[in-house]
Amino acid sequence: MSKAAKQNDEKLQPLPPSGRMAFSPGNVAFGRHESFPLRFAWIAKGLNAVRADPDIFTREDATVVLGVGKNMVSSIRHWLHAATLVRQRPDGHGYEETELARTAFGSDGDSYLEDDGTIWLLHWLLATNPAAATAVYWFFNHFHRPVFANDEAAAGLRAFIDTEAATRTSPTTLNRDATTLLRMYTRTAAGTRLALEDALDSPLSLLDLVDRVDAHHRRSVPAARPGLPSEIFAFAVAEVFDHLAAPHVAVQHLMYSDRTHCAPGAVFRMTEESLVHKIEELHRTAPGHFRLDRTAGVYQLYRLRRTEPLHILDERFHRRGRTAA
Repeated sequence: MSKAAKQNDEKLQPLPPSGRMAFSPGNVAFGRHESFPLRFAWIAKGLNAVRADPDIFTREDATVVLGVGKNMVSSIRHWLHAATLVRQRPDGHGYEETELARTAFGSDGDSYLEDDGTIWLLHWLLATNPAAATAVYWFFNHFHRPVFANDEAAAGLRAFIDTEAATRTSPTTLNRDATTLLRMYTRTAAGTRLALEDALDSPLSLLDLVDRVDAHHRRSVPAARPGLPSEIFAFAVAEVFDHLAAPHVAVQHLMYSDRTHCAPGAVFRMTEESLVHKIEELHRTAPGHFRLDRTAGVYQLYRLRRTEPLHILDERFHRRGRTAA
């Protein structure tokens, strides 16, 4: 490896261990996005580069190959990893795409994010990865103020980490993560004078999970979420069942997150009524796999037979590919 490549490799912080769904006090990560929100082209750009060269992120010419600045190279790697689309190779040299990436963003998939359903999937993957996207996980699973000042979000994140994390993180870093999160999920205000690059909103802003009230306040409230595809919701529910390893899950556990699991209702900022409606749709999305029942006054969702989460995505994206053809 050349000297320049070694320097680039040293700049890239080691990836945190993957940790989906459950919060672990000793497994958190901040500042790895280099203050750049996820951008539209980065999923396709990064995955194509990894497929062509597993060592792309440590190459001295990575900026030329990817067509971005040095800090953006680190940011692309971070967002791909945080969304569990790439992982380190078993031999420790370079990176490879995951099976999830091949299913949702492969030849039959949607790597250019033309389908809003794919963006909902990316959001679920990020918000359920407390180890690699801790700020996103915290905001959608544990921050419940409907209207808040921008600095209240930063203060809330700092308080959560001070109370729950086993390691200390610089307040400056936490503030920067909160700011980046709000930028990533909020549409640019009309008339804002920004450089062209900065005015290109993140795809996640299209989900309208966070709205701008004014220059200093944001709003993030539960809503019906009619644009959330039933297949993406079914994928999320199947992941919860797999994580909890339970034959049935109380509907309230699909609505509200805690330290042990992430809930679709919280992550997708849904109302209780819309969550129940989506659960009822599961009979169409995954017929014969789920049944909603009431036991001892508590609504429970039963899994009649195991539904492989990736199979649900495979069905969606293969059908999408056939439709496009």
